[in-house]
Amino acid sequence: MKMERLLLRRRHMVRLTVALHAPSTRRAHDLLEALRFLGLSARLEPGCLGCFSWAEPDSTVHYVEEWETEADIRQRVRSDRFTSLLGVVESAQNPQVQFDFVTTTRGLDYVAEVRDGSQV
Repeated sequence: MKMERLLLRRRHMVRLTVALHAPSTRRAHDLLEALRFLGLSARLEPGCLGCFSWAEPDSTVHYVEEWETEADIRQRVRSDRFTSLLGVVESAQNPQVQFDFVTTTRGLDYVAEVRDGSQV
């Protein structure tokens, strides 16, 4: 348990989050299909931990990539495949793009730590 906690604390994950607002359900479907296609190649790149896309009922399309290190995401951003992703992003109205640098991940050990601490 201590080793697992140390490994999780040392992990530096980077998450790319994209939200695209489509003017119609049809356009949302087209964006989602394009992102799913691009996500297939992202999953094959070294350092990719996962790639997900989905659409909300309000025609907002979400796309998330998770990368093991900042070096991995930097390589991704410099790639031709990322240029294709940017093309999809730029085709949407008011795209929102965010990079989150996650330096700590905790699980139930956090719950135990907080709950044990609150009982003092």
